[in-house]
Amino acid sequence: MKVFGITGWKNTGKTTLTERLVAEMVRRGLRVSTVKHAHHDTDIDQPGRDSHRHRMAGAGQVILASSRRWALMTELQDAGEPPLETLLARFDPCDLVLVEGYKISAHPKIETWRAATGRALLAQGNPTIRAIARDAPLDHPLPQFDLNDVGAMATFILREVRL
Repeated sequence: MKVFGITGWKNTGKTTLTERLVAEMVRRGLRVSTVKHAHHDTDIDQPGRDSHRHRMAGAGQVILASSRRWALMTELQDAGEPPLETLLARFDPCDLVLVEGYKISAHPKIETWRAATGRALLAQGNPTIRAIARDAPLDHPLPQFDLNDVGAMATFILREVRL
């Protein structure tokens, strides 16, 4: 299983690029999974639902299963956020995992950058960033792609992870 990341500041197009890369990689015949890192408290469960009631009663893990999909929810309580490697180990076999976020983890990444944010490039101090997907020209030695050139970025990523 190969791992490649999409990182960048808020509102630079990470989710849109991840979504488009997944579709492109699947179109090319690959089995793709994703990890989305959230910096805020997030809950996929809804108050009042049976699975939510199980969690609120104190269940450490709840599997919600149907004929179309299943999800495993784990309550961390005070254990702290697990490292990315722990989460990756839970995946079924696939060709590629695209990781959105996890700026400082060791896997290779492409950075999304938009001029309007006024933010400096993360790539300046992050050697795991291998390329930049941007909406305006930049003076930087890393390979650069237009944010909309998903095909070229997919080819770059597959070459980087040797798929």
